[in-house]
Amino acid sequence: MVAYVFAVAAAIGVVALAALAFRKIGKGSEDTDPGGPSVAHAGAMLSALFLLAFAIAIIVPWTMADSARQNTQDESQAAVEAYWAAGDLPADSRDAVRTGLRDYLTFVVDTEWPLMAQGRLDPVGSERVDALRTQVATIDTGDDEDAADTQNEVLGHISDVSAARAQRGVDAGSTPPPGLLVLTALSGVIVVLLPMLAGARPRGWSLVPLLAMAGMLGFGVYLCWDIMRVFDGPLAVQPDAFRVALQEFARISGGV
Repeated sequence: MVAYVFAVAAAIGVVALAALAFRKIGKGSEDTDPGGPSVAHAGAMLSALFLLAFAIAIIVPWTMADSARQNTQDESQAAVEAYWAAGDLPADSRDAVRTGLRDYLTFVVDTEWPLMAQGRLDPVGSERVDALRTQVATIDTGDDEDAADTQNEVLGHISDVSAARAQRGVDAGSTPPPGLLVLTALSGVIVVLLPMLAGARPRGWSLVPLLAMAGMLGFGVYLCWDIMRVFDGPLAVQPDAFRVALQEFARISGGV
């Protein structure tokens, strides 16, 4: 934070020193016109800065949401593959493993998903995955090589579920840099107030476009804030992939 403050102070100091130096040596002419070259140049640069910050503040959460949505697809698909593979386990182990997978996805949809809007996972979910892994790893396959291969396959899919779950936890806690939103809001405010800061006093109908611009910029900044979390707000990722996986579980079980 100190580095950011120093960078801002240094940039302002450069402009102040340059303005003072040009005044001392008598170069250039006085520029007090609200529509003069100084204000025009600053206005163009401020507008460009705001647009850049605003674009990043929109694109970053959008990209994060797409990535998180794909990760839920990967996690749910790994669970489906584990459910399929468990069909070749001994009957008692098959039913226990499939019940565990079904209970885990139901827990994610019904209990854990609301917590992710707060940026965290429920540790009980990790305990359920660990219990499933232990349950499969301790199945006694004896000398049956096919059963051992099936056991390893199910363990591999559960490992994929665990890895995707860990990534989902990262996605839930990820937000764009807070300084980006501050920069977007600050540059937006300055862009709105620039005519007044330059000495203009808009009245009557000349206020209408300024008010319209201020309203739209305010809405845009609020939108940037509202979509910062992947599992909350207008872009929130929903547990649709897990619901589909539960339906697939029912279909597979019906075919066994």
